[in-house]
Amino acid sequence: MKKKLLSILKALIILVAFNILASFVYTRFDLTEDKRYTLSQPAIHAAEAFTSPVIVDVLLDENLPPEFAKLKLETKNILEEFASKNNNIKFSFVNPLEDESQTETTIAELQGLGLTPANVTVGDNGKVSQEILFPWAMVTFNNKTVKVPLLKNKLGASSGERVNNSVQNLEYAFADAFTKVNLKEKKQVAVIKGNGELEDMFVADYLTTIRDYYNIGAITLDSVESNPLKVLEQLKNFDLAIIAKPTEAFTDAEKYVLDQYIIHGGKSMWFIDNVAIELDSLFNEKGSAMAFPRNLNMTDFFFNYGVRINPVLVNDMYFTQIVLASGEGTDSQYNPVPWLYNPMVFSRNNHPINNNLEALRFQFANVIDTLPNANKKTILYWSSPLSKTDGVPKEISLDIINSQPNKDIYTNGNKPLAVLLEGEFTSSFSNRIKPFKLNDGLEKGPENKMLVVADGDIIKNQIRNGRPLDLGYDKWTNNFYGNKEFLLNSINYMLDDDGLINIRNKKVAIPLLDPEKIADQKSKWQLMNIGVPILLTLLFGFIFNYIRKKKYGT
Repeated sequence: MKKKLLSILKALIILVAFNILASFVYTRFDLTEDKRYTLSQPAIHAAEAFTSPVIVDVLLDENLPPEFAKLKLETKNILEEFASKNNNIKFSFVNPLEDESQTETTIAELQGLGLTPANVTVGDNGKVSQEILFPWAMVTFNNKTVKVPLLKNKLGASSGERVNNSVQNLEYAFADAFTKVNLKEKKQVAVIKGNGELEDMFVADYLTTIRDYYNIGAITLDSVESNPLKVLEQLKNFDLAIIAKPTEAFTDAEKYVLDQYIIHGGKSMWFIDNVAIELDSLFNEKGSAMAFPRNLNMTDFFFNYGVRINPVLVNDMYFTQIVLASGEGTDSQYNPVPWLYNPMVFSRNNHPINNNLEALRFQFANVIDTLPNANKKTILYWSSPLSKTDGVPKEISLDIINSQPNKDIYTNGNKPLAVLLEGEFTSSFSNRIKPFKLNDGLEKGPENKMLVVADGDIIKNQIRNGRPLDLGYDKWTNNFYGNKEFLLNSINYMLDDDGLINIRNKKVAIPLLDPEKIADQKSKWQLMNIGVPILLTLLFGFIFNYIRKKKYGT
């Protein structure tokens, strides 16, 4: 008996010692094939930067549909990984709609904060119901809060694909939020004005969003004519310049200011319409308007960097819709109709900028040619294979919605619409007479980046009651497109020194149950899950009693 007690005591001592040792030596093992719980170095860096508590509230709790239950589990797992790198990261799951008496008020408050709900169809034993969920998290640090979207929708995606897209984005979403709330020094972004660019109201949503990361200022090129050196020196204080749909030609002096800003290391994002046509101009008695080439005097400027924006219109059978009214007065009806000049453009997931993004909406887009030079050119978006180009001048009429397009002529598609340029850029004014004298003028600059998009409206948000709506949201069709995320990824990539955007390259695959098989084989698996354990228990009891009787004869 003493030996038995001694053995038990030794085992307890070893067990206690092992647990004490384990409390000092903590480690986690990621046994998943895609290493989805192994944080990348930029994500670890974002987590380790906190020296005081950061609170993460995840608005997913209680009884959730299977799709969101899986999303909740994966969110919990990735937050545990972040917390393992820094115990200042605290997280909890809450149900914002727990108080049913305050449901409507709570939903209104959450929507007022910019949290878009998800309407979920839940099926149970043949009964279908609709539920509202808020798949969001709120990260709070030092009285600063950042919203984190947990659910990523993609047009045409199945339930399983939607979960995979969302889980794949979790590490980036939280690392991005941790970076935002802990940001101490912001880089400078200039919005170029003076050449008929979009008014502030139409770029307000994008600029408001990037304000979490960057300081924003306006630079007007009107003063270039009288004092170009002063404008250039002001512009050099900014890390990146945004040129959003200019409609008036640039002078050579203005071009040289922008050129020298770029050659001195300034990054730039260009959203250019080389054809003058607007949808609003079609709403007249004729229902048509002429599309003309727009002379911005920038062809030679872009040519030297390695791109050319052609004054043509993309006509695409993969289109987004517009809404037209029929009838008069109170009998008016608003119907969505196909519009071939508004391409719906899907990502080929060939770069961290466009990886795992929703389809984009282009409007009266042009085509970009890439030209041979030393700069690296990455085509981020193409028109669909079933697209063609229409030359201008051309009359654009609303009547095209009444005729079926001839698929046989849509054979020359895959036209470049957005191109990222990277390299040591050479000045567009190299070996040319300069518009004004510059003491520190350069012919070639350091490593740099430039984004060129052949659509000025890709950055334009719609307006409702005098207030800007979310970029990418179409109030007429109630559809959401990925324009905003694309442009956020673009500016983050161009100005992100830590490589945070590269987390988006991570691929994960979540194995999901087939709902059809579950419904078809429900009784079978219920029987197995309930019956088999009972049978095994009875069998074990029978064998145990048999051995006992045989051994002891009782």
